Amino acid sequence: MNTLLWVLVGVLVYSLVAKALQIRGYLPDSVRLQGPIATIHTRRGRALLTRLARPKRFWRAYSNVGVGVALVIMAGMFVLLLFQAVTILRNPPAPSAVNQPQNFLVVPGVNDFLPLAVAPEIVFGLLVGLVVHEGGHGLLCRVEDIDIDSMGLVLLAIIPLGAFVEPDEESQRTADRGGRTRMFAAGVTNNFVLTAVAFALLFGPVIGAVGVAPGVAVDGAYEGSPAATAGVANGDRITAVGDTAVGSESDLDAALLAAENRTVEVEVDGDRTVRVERSLVIVGSVAGNPANLSVESGEDPIRVTAVNGTPVDTRGEFRDATADREVARIETTAGDAVVPVGAYVTRAAPDGPLANASAPTNASMIVTEIDGKRVTSSGDLARVLDEYEAGDRVPVRAHVDGEFETYDVRLGENPRDGRGFLGVDIFPGTSGLLVTDFGVRDYPAGTYLELLGGDGGSGSATPFPGLTDSPLSLVYVALILPLASFVLGIPNFPGFTPAVTNFYVVEGPLAPLGDGVFILANVLFWAAWVNLQLGLFNCIPGYPLDGGRILRMGTEAVVSRLPVGDPERLVRTVTTGIGLTMLASLLLMIFGPQLLS
Repeated sequence: MNTLLWVLVGVLVYSLVAKALQIRGYLPDSVRLQGPIATIHTRRGRALLTRLARPKRFWRAYSNVGVGVALVIMAGMFVLLLFQAVTILRNPPAPSAVNQPQNFLVVPGVNDFLPLAVAPEIVFGLLVGLVVHEGGHGLLCRVEDIDIDSMGLVLLAIIPLGAFVEPDEESQRTADRGGRTRMFAAGVTNNFVLTAVAFALLFGPVIGAVGVAPGVAVDGAYEGSPAATAGVANGDRITAVGDTAVGSESDLDAALLAAENRTVEVEVDGDRTVRVERSLVIVGSVAGNPANLSVESGEDPIRVTAVNGTPVDTRGEFRDATADREVARIETTAGDAVVPVGAYVTRAAPDGPLANASAPTNASMIVTEIDGKRVTSSGDLARVLDEYEAGDRVPVRAHVDGEFETYDVRLGENPRDGRGFLGVDIFPGTSGLLVTDFGVRDYPAGTYLELLGGDGGSGSATPFPGLTDSPLSLVYVALILPLASFVLGIPNFPGFTPAVTNFYVVEGPLAPLGDGVFILANVLFWAAWVNLQLGLFNCIPGYPLDGGRILRMGTEAVVSRLPVGDPERLVRTVTTGIGLTMLASLLLMIFGPQLLS
C-alpha cells in the first residue's frame, strides 16, 4: 500500500479508538471529537488578550491595512483558482508528483516535497502560524469589544491542523461590520507579518553567516560508476585530485582530464584519500541520440571499450581518439555504433544566435567545431565559447539531420558571465550520451545559497541571473525551492538538512553558534513558507475560511446600499455562489489531473 493509504488507515483506527475513549468518559470535557478531528478548548488567555488590546487605535490601524491586503489577495486567489480550474477542464495536465493529492497536504513524509528530516521545523512553523493566526482573531475580538467563549487547537489525529477562537455569537452580532471585518482579517495579517519577519532574518544575518565549503559537493554517484565503486557517496566533498585542488565542477573536470593515469587519488573532505580506478562508462542518455543507446535512472552504466579499435579508459583518451575524427565508431558493452562526435543540442532558441544564422531549431544537431577548434563534448563547447566575447563572428560546424553544415554565427551575450553565447541547450556529455570516467553528480550548494540571497562563492555562477535582484523575487524563489526540480530544473531544496550541511561553513558574527545556524535557517525558512501558505489559503473567498467571512462582510456592505427587497437572500446567493466556485476549483486542482487525464 502507498503512504497515503497507510495514513488513511491510521486516521480511521485513531478515530475509532478516540471515540471509544470518549464514550467511556476517559476524555475531559475540553476535548471534543468529530471523526478524526479533535478540538481542545480552554478559556485561559482571555485576560492576556484584553491587556494586549489596550492600544486600540494602533490595532485598528494595523488591521485596516490587513483588510486592504486581504481584499487584494482574495481577488487574486479567486482569479487564479478559477483560471486554473478552466485550464484543467480544457486541457487536463498529465498526473505528476506536483499534482498528486497527497502533495497538497503540509505533512512531512506524506508530501513528497516535505521530507521527514525537516519535520520538526515544519511542525514548529505550523504551530507558530496557527497561534499567531488565531491570536490575531482573539486580540481583535477584545479590541472590538467582542466576548470570547473559548480558544484552543484543532488536531487531525495527533497532527496540529489549526487553532481557533470562538467569539460569543451574540456579542459578535452586536459589533459593527467594520470591527468584524478587521477581526476576520487579523489572522492572515499576522501570518503575512510573521512571514516578512522570518524572511528578513533569513535573507539577512542568517544566510549571511553561511558560506560554501571548499571543494565539489557530491549529491551522489551513478550506480556502477568508478566513483561509486570506490565509495564516493552523497554528502562527500571532493577537495583535490592528486595534487590539484578543486573548487568547482569545472575544476574537477579539468583535473580529471589532465590526469594521465587510469588510477587517480581523490581527496575527500580535505582529510581522507580515495583511490578511483577509472573506466569510461555511459551513465545517461537523451532520447534519439545517434548511437541509439539508452540508460535509464538506476540502471548499471554501459561500458565504452574502444574508439575505432583503440582501447579507451578515460575521457582524456576518448578526446584524443576523436580529436581528428568528427565521425567515429564507438565500441561499447551494449554494441557498436558509428556516430558524429560532438556536443548534442537539445534545443536552439528561435531568436538565438545560432537560429539567427539560419540553423534549424527543430532538428537533431551535434556541434563538432567552432572557429576551427574541435568540439568533442559539452565541456569542450563551454571551454571554446569562453574564449570569445558577445558580438564575435565565428563559423560553427554541426551535424544536422545526417549532413554536416557550417553556420556563420554572431555570438550573443551569455547572461551568466557576459561571454560568447550560442543560444542553445546542450545535453551534458558527448553526442547525447553522458560519458564519464568518474561518475558523480554535483550538488549545487553555491546556487542554493545565491538563490537565498547569500554568497555562492567565487567558483559559482548561478544559472538564474537576475532572479534574486529584489526582496519579492527572493520570497518567490524561497517558496519554489522545495519544488525546484519542476520549476528551476535543479534538485528540490528542503533546507539545510544533515545530508548537506557538510557542503557549507558558518562564518562571521554567528560562527560561535556552529551548526545551530543551520537549525535557525531551517526554522526561519519553513516558518515563513508555512505561514505564507496559511495566509494565502485563508484568503480564498469561501466559507468557513477568513476570506469567505470577509467576503460576506463586504457583500453585506454593498447590498445594504442597494434598493433590494430581500438583502439577506442576495448576500447569501452571492457568497454561496462564490464559495461553491472556489470549492469546485480546489477539487479540480487536487483531483482533476487524475480524473480527467
